[in-house]
Amino acid sequence: MKIDHQPTWETYTLAWKAESIDDKRALIGASLARDCAYQDPLANVSGWDELLAYMADFHQQVPGGHFVTRRFRYHNGHSVAQWDMLDAQGKVIGDGVSVGHYNDAGRLVNVTGFFDT
Repeated sequence: MKIDHQPTWETYTLAWKAESIDDKRALIGASLARDCAYQDPLANVSGWDELLAYMADFHQQVPGGHFVTRRFRYHNGHSVAQWDMLDAQGKVIGDGVSVGHYNDAGRLVNVTGFFDT
């Protein structure tokens, strides 16, 4: 059975936008393996709880901040997503690229983000 990985990616990005920890946890649970890892120029976290804490910190720094995927490409268990970071009003305030690695069940096991700090 072929898995479409873009919906998994989009579910993961929605977790960054969700305002409540419960909503974030549900979206992460639907898209990431429990032992996932996340890295970017500002953080290196492991597992759902550390990622949830990092996402909550992001929302304190950028209230209403969220990400919109501009382009998504996938092959052989890996994806590359080009995205924009938007503020609460929908204005682009940054951009970047993220690389994802997926397990056989189609869940993300590693996400590495690249952006200017």
